[in-house]
This record gives sequence, structure tokens and C-alpha cells, in this order.
Amino acid sequence: MLANYSKKFFLNNLSTKSYFSNQLLARVMSTTVNAAAEREKTVVENLKDVLKTVEEFKTHPSARLVAVSKYMPAEDISYAMKTGQIHFGESYAAELEEKSKNLPSNIAWHFIGHLQTNKCKIVAKIPNLFAVETIESEKKADALNKACVNVGRKDKLRVYVQINTSGEESKSGCEPEETYKVCKHIKENCPALELYGLMTIGMKDRDAANNPDFKKIVELKEDIKSRLELDHFEASFGMSGDYIEALKLGSDNVRVGSAIFGPRRIKQ
Repeated sequence: MLANYSKKFFLNNLSTKSYFSNQLLARVMSTTVNAAAEREKTVVENLKDVLKTVEEFKTHPSARLVAVSKYMPAEDISYAMKTGQIHFGESYAAELEEKSKNLPSNIAWHFIGHLQTNKCKIVAKIPNLFAVETIESEKKADALNKACVNVGRKDKLRVYVQINTSGEESKSGCEPEETYKVCKHIKENCPALELYGLMTIGMKDRDAANNPDFKKIVELKEDIKSRLELDHFEASFGMSGDYIEALKLGSDNVRVGSAIFGPRRIKQ
């Protein structure tokens, strides 16, 4: 009889049920807040370390860090911005589009993934897109130029020509000997684009201090800058595993993700 009475008491006593529900909610909220604070601390500390390293090893005063934020939640980018970081890199047009709508407009986005022709319009519409780093052909340049015109983009869109300096079949990019031709085409035939530099991804496990991929892009940069009489022309190379050596060899733009945000997440 006592057991039946206790059961009825707990079922009917709403204040008691509310108390336990509120306690559980408080615990969940506390855990969530603590996890967010810990995550913010990790991102900020990692980024500060990378920024310090960039300052220490860069050979060009204007060399910049692009924090690769692909697959990372918007909250992580907000944490990173507390250090003053504004350059962020994304690899997928849809993800970049979504983040650009929900994050501050002072972010300077870099598109660093393979750009599909049917995604050019999405990318071209993003007003605070700093640069597209992955133009590998005249055809792709023409497609992006047309997209910029069609969406009424106000300012020229900066582009880097991607080069496959390592000759790996798995990598995108034009052949080194085709680089000048692509660059010349952009300068002369793509008025909505600004030829801004070259980009490459070095082969893994190279001798970082004497990486031939890095040396090749620097040579091409200087040659094309001279031949096309460009006032400003960059070389973008170096990632989490080799960005220090890239800076030492003259990179103007390094893309670092895992050293800031941790292991790369799997695309859902």
C-alpha cells in the first residue's frame, strides 16, 4: 500500500517532476557551456601559436595565414576571429555559401577546393570572397569570369592559378609549362578577374627544406610576374605539415587547418 502511495505521489506531484527535469537540464547546459569554453580555448591557443610561428619564419612582410575551416562549425570560426584572424579557407561552394551568410561580413574567404564549373555562380555571388585559389585552366577562368559578370559582381575577383608541380595524377592543376599561357589568358581575356598569384600543393614526404615543388612555384612566380609586368603577384603554398618550410622558401599565403582546429572532420 505504501508503494502504491509513493508511486501516485511522484506521478501526481508536478513540482517534484519539474525539479528533477530542471536539475537534468541544468547539468546538460553546464556541460555544454564547459565544452564550448574548452573548445574556444583550444582554437584560440592553437591559432595564436600558428600566428606567432608565421611571424617568426615568414620571409615576406605581407605573408598571410589562411585558417582552413572546411567542415568546422561556424562557432569555431567565431572563436578564431577573437585573435584578429579574418582569412579563412573553404573547399566546398555550398558550405562556403552557407557560412558566408551566417558569419561576419569582414571575413576574407578563400575558396581552396576544386571548383566545378556549375558552382562558379555560387562562388561569384559571395561579396566578401577574397580569392579563388584553384583556377587550373583557361576554360575554368572563362567560366568564373562569366559568372562574375552574370551576378553583377562589383569588384574584380582575385584568382590564383593552381599548378600541379609534383606531377601527381590525383592532384588538380595545370602543368608547369602551361602556367604562363593560362595566366596570360586571364590577364588579357578575363576582365572580371584579377590575376593574383599561383598556388600549389607539395607532394607529401618531400624534403621540406629543399622541396622541389616549392622551389618550382617560386621560380614560376618570378618569371610570370616579370613577363606579364605584374605589380603584385603571389605564390600560395604550404599547409599544416610544411608551412614553416614554405614560409622560409618565400610563400606569401599559407593554408593551415589541422594545426589550428585539430584533425580534419569527415564530410557528412
